[in-house]
Amino acid sequence: MVACCPMRAHAAKWFQLLGLFALVLGLAWPSPARAAAFDFNDTTWEGTSELLALARARLGGSRVEILAVLDWERLRPADGVLIVHPTVEVDYDEASAFLRAGGRIAVLDDFGKGDVLLGRFQIRRVTAPLRPARALRDNPSYAIAVPAVQLVAGQEQGRHPIVAQVREVVTNHPSAFAHPNLTPVLEIPARGEPGATLAVTGIIVNRGRLFAMADSSASINLMLRYPGNRAFSEGLVDYLVEDDSWGHRGGKLYLVANDFRQRGAYGGGTSLGQEIKDQLEGFEDMVSKVHDDGLPDVLAMLFAVIAGVVAVGWAVSSSAKVYRRTPPRFASAQLLVAQGGVAGRAAVLGAPTTHRALVLLELKSALEEGLAERFGLSPRAGSAALVAEAERREVLAPGSLAELKRLFAELGRAETAVAASQPLRVTKETVERTRRAVLAILTEAAGPRREP
Repeated sequence: MVACCPMRAHAAKWFQLLGLFALVLGLAWPSPARAAAFDFNDTTWEGTSELLALARARLGGSRVEILAVLDWERLRPADGVLIVHPTVEVDYDEASAFLRAGGRIAVLDDFGKGDVLLGRFQIRRVTAPLRPARALRDNPSYAIAVPAVQLVAGQEQGRHPIVAQVREVVTNHPSAFAHPNLTPVLEIPARGEPGATLAVTGIIVNRGRLFAMADSSASINLMLRYPGNRAFSEGLVDYLVEDDSWGHRGGKLYLVANDFRQRGAYGGGTSLGQEIKDQLEGFEDMVSKVHDDGLPDVLAMLFAVIAGVVAVGWAVSSSAKVYRRTPPRFASAQLLVAQGGVAGRAAVLGAPTTHRALVLLELKSALEEGLAERFGLSPRAGSAALVAEAERREVLAPGSLAELKRLFAELGRAETAVAASQPLRVTKETVERTRRAVLAILTEAAGPRREP
C-alpha cells in the first residue's frame, strides 16, 4: 500500500503537466482579430475600405497612406490628414502648428473624441434635428443633408468646392455643429424647428484649412452606394491635397481612424520628454495589440515549446527522485531550546538571536549563587551582603575584592537596563572578560577559609 503512493503522486504530476501545457497553448495561441468599425482595411459594411480605394483611384497609390501612428514631424504643408472617428484626443498644439503652416485636416466624427480638438476652434457639437425635412425611408436617423449655399436675390451664389458635385448626402445617425463664424458646407433642413449645420470649414491664419463633419458614418462602405455620399467623399479627398492660393501643394493624404497613436512635433525639435512619452506609448500600444490580437504565430509556438520543455523537465526530474519516507513529527528529536534543564538553558543563551545582555545576567546569577553557597547564605542574598561577607571572611585578596565590587556594579547596570527595556550594547569581548573575572573570583573564594 505504501509503495503505490509514489506512483499516484507521479501520475498526478503528469496530469498537472498536461493541463499546464494545454493552458499555455490556449493563452499563447493568437485569436483572430476583428477589424473595428471605420477601419480602412475593413471590407464589411461598416468599414471604410471603399473610401480608401476611392482616394487611391483619384490621387494614386503613392500619395495615399494609412497610418497607425500619426507622426507630426513627417508632415509637410502640402499634405492633408483625414481623421475618421478618433477615439483619442488629437494633439491641438501639433495640429494647430500644421494648419498654420498651410496643411489641411478633416475630422469626420459624431460620437468620438474629435470634440476636444474642434472645441479649441470654437466648433461646438449640438443635436441633429428631430424632424428633418427629408430622410431616407422617413427615418430621422437617416436625415438628408444638402449643400449649404448663399442666396442673393433668390439666386444661388456658390457652394463650397467639396460639395460642388453633390446634390444630397444621406446621413447615418448624425449629430450637428454650432459655430460662430466658420463656413457651412452641409446643412440638414428641418420642419417645425431650425435646421442644423452638418459640416463646416475654415481658413487658419490665411493658409491652412480645417474641415469638420458631424457624421463619421457618411463615408463607410454601406453609405458610399449613394451617389451624393460618393461625390462628397471624392470632393473631400481632392480638397485635402489640392493647390491653394499661396502655391502648389500636391502632397500626400494620410488616413487615420479610431485608436491611433501620435508622436513627434511638427517642424521637428522633439524634446526629451516627448521622446520618453512616445516610447511609453509605443510600449502601451504593443501590449494592447498583443492583448487584442494575441501573440504572433511564431512567437506563440516558441513560448509554447519552451513552456512544454520546462514542464517536461520538471516532471521528469521530480519523477526520477528516490522516494523518501518522512518520519512522523512525534518521532522527531526535541530541539535543545525546547528542553528544560541546563542543556535547554545553554541552548537558549547560545542562540544567535539571544541578546548578550542575557548572558551577563546569567553570569551575575552564577556569581551570586556561587558566593552564597560558599558563605552559607541564602541564595537570595543581595550583592551588598555578599561583598560584606567576603570582606569579613577575608576570602579574597584586596584586588579581587575591588574587582568583585566592580563586577556587581557593572552587572547591576546591565540588569537595570534589561528590566527597563533600554538599549544596551554588549560586545563579545565584554562577555568573555566578565566570564573570566567571575570564574577567577569563584575559584579564589572556594579556597581555604580565613576565619577572623
